Amino acid sequence: MSQNKPKKNPITYKNSGVDIEAGNNLIDKIKPYAKSTFRKEVLGSLGGFGSMFEMPEHINNPVLVSGTDGVGTKLKLAFELNKHDTIGQDLVAMCVNDIIVQGAEPLFFLDYYACGKLNTKIAEKVIKGISDGCKLAKCSLVGGETAEMPGMYLDDEYDLAGFCVGAVDKKKIIDGSDVDEGDVLLGISSSGAHSNGYSLIRKIISEKKINLNLNFGNESLGEVLMKPTKIYTQSILEVLKTENINAMAHITGGGLTENIPRVIPEGLKAIISKDSWGMPKLFKWIKSEANLSEDELFKTFNCGIGMVLIIKKESKDRVIESLRSSNEIVFEIGKIIKKNQNDKQIQII
Repeated sequence: MSQNKPKKNPITYKNSGVDIEAGNNLIDKIKPYAKSTFRKEVLGSLGGFGSMFEMPEHINNPVLVSGTDGVGTKLKLAFELNKHDTIGQDLVAMCVNDIIVQGAEPLFFLDYYACGKLNTKIAEKVIKGISDGCKLAKCSLVGGETAEMPGMYLDDEYDLAGFCVGAVDKKKIIDGSDVDEGDVLLGISSSGAHSNGYSLIRKIISEKKINLNLNFGNESLGEVLMKPTKIYTQSILEVLKTENINAMAHITGGGLTENIPRVIPEGLKAIISKDSWGMPKLFKWIKSEANLSEDELFKTFNCGIGMVLIIKKESKDRVIESLRSSNEIVFEIGKIIKKNQNDKQIQII
């Protein structure tokens, strides 16, 4: 006679740490945010295996331009401050600002949100922020992926990445090849540190035991550090309606020192006047607290300039007027000159 064996509890996907119902609940919550970003070219609805997007009619001979990025260790501050509503804009900005430098109009965006255990309240805030960023860039949030991976991340922590696709008329691609001696460099102000240099900033805070509630003018240090990255796409597209831009540089990791030379042809160099704009208080504070050299500061942070445009001197006033009409703060920060054989492609004086 066989003995009855005790029944064992089944090992399910849910008790192994993945809650499919929570994921479905999140999708229901974020659908309105995504739908609010849809351009007329979006085909179908959110939730399919793939997203479809019709090429805009106003772009002749379109060339697709793509970019992908993350937010870096700025996420660690978001966790510490329990502030998740603006980090999504950072993600969108880092992608769309990269593709606008080639003249590409952002069309659609997808995000990747990975966590150890899905907290739908936090995830909803993050994805609403992505939606807000897409609205500012006038691109559609057409889909994404939410990955719940137990054991990979600490509770209530997550990682974030994004992918953007844009298009530009092949005849209007901006690649820096038209940059020439005598061209002017215009710098558009940043909203803060954007999403770069936060490992250094966090090391300052950790080693010096600095409280994020530290008074920093009319705001706390935490509030200043969490300001979302500015999105420049619509201001620049407005300029491009009437004016030519020879080159652009999005000032991200590597700062002014590393990013501007990426768009300058051989034989030329940029001379930047550091006194042409006022160094924001945040970067003065970082320089002082970290005891950074000026070279290191300009190589790590945007130092108040988030986007650089290189244009013909004769169009300078019109471009400045256009940018200011889009509520941008803009400075003439330098010029292009011939480079001697042993010169670097950028000199900050």
